[in-house]
Amino acid sequence: MSDVGLSRLLQFQRRQKSVCNLTLCVLLFLTCSCSSLSLCPAQCSCESTVVNCVSQNLSSIPQPLPENTTTLNLSGNNITSLNSDSFPWPLEHLTSLYVSGSRVMHLDSIVFKNLPSLRLLDLSNNMISEVEALPQDNKIEVLNLGGSLFNYSSIDVFTNLFQHSLSKVSRLDLSNNGLIFLPNGIFTNLPDLTVLDLRNNTLVSFGDGTFANQALKELDLRDNALKVLPNETMDELRLIPDLRVRLAGNPWSCDCDIEETLIWLERHDFVVDRLNLTCSYPTELKNAPLLHLEQSQLPCWRNAGDIDRALEPSYAFLGMVLALIGVIFLLVLYLNRKGIKKWMYNIRDACRDHMEGYHYRYEINSDPRLANLSLNSDV
Repeated sequence: MSDVGLSRLLQFQRRQKSVCNLTLCVLLFLTCSCSSLSLCPAQCSCESTVVNCVSQNLSSIPQPLPENTTTLNLSGNNITSLNSDSFPWPLEHLTSLYVSGSRVMHLDSIVFKNLPSLRLLDLSNNMISEVEALPQDNKIEVLNLGGSLFNYSSIDVFTNLFQHSLSKVSRLDLSNNGLIFLPNGIFTNLPDLTVLDLRNNTLVSFGDGTFANQALKELDLRDNALKVLPNETMDELRLIPDLRVRLAGNPWSCDCDIEETLIWLERHDFVVDRLNLTCSYPTELKNAPLLHLEQSQLPCWRNAGDIDRALEPSYAFLGMVLALIGVIFLLVLYLNRKGIKKWMYNIRDACRDHMEGYHYRYEINSDPRLANLSLNSDV
């Protein structure tokens, strides 16, 4: 073989070796990258892009998490706080986060800065008492806060959140929280809200503008403490197109005050469970279906109130007469004060003489010598 041929052969071998080295490096890089993406925490199970860490008695979020995680389930643990240490590195692909029943009490806004794609957040069955404002650019659409408030007054914490940080929420769950009232306009700044769950609270009434959201499609008010619906609330619900409302399980009071509610139920069929609404009061109408009631069946406690109002002028006149008599009596006493004073002195003297006589007789009876002396003197 000539020198030229040998030189070409050596060059070919060098190129082939370089290509092999390059290929090996690429494969090694891809292997490392894939291993870093698919790394699963020891306490969790991972399947594709879903990381499941349910009921592992975790006190913090396990690290590191796969970078390609789309769903993270941390329910049933003991993670009392979600803070800056919870997600130290961005999880760009995480869209669903479940932290139900994990005793969460505090939410730090920094948590959500590293979760830019989060769409679903489940914080149900916790004891949340403190929440910091979320980033304005958050994309949360589904928020579950069922049974998550530390007490009913904590709704004030979320009122600020609803009004400034959750403009994209379309499904909101506030069930099982023992809520007694809702602040006026609490849902005003949730323009995309379509499903609102308020089941199993203690709501007795609603303020103006509570349900003024025209995007609302599903409203669940079952198992609360509603005895009658305010006229303003009925008007707000009537104006929302394609709305479906559920009202069963409330203690409806079937008296004159419920007449407007009965008319409203008969005219509008968007109350999907209206056939299941029954009376709780009075006793004679207990469990009677609302839609089967006649106006003549409704007891009217307002009649007693009307009688009382009619008698109010008589009560006022009687009070004035009694006051006048009292004034006259005091005036007579004042004009006869000297005679009354003399009369009181005479009574006092008579009582004193009488008591002295009793005292003298008692002394005689108690001393035998004085008793004999008294007899002798009598003889």
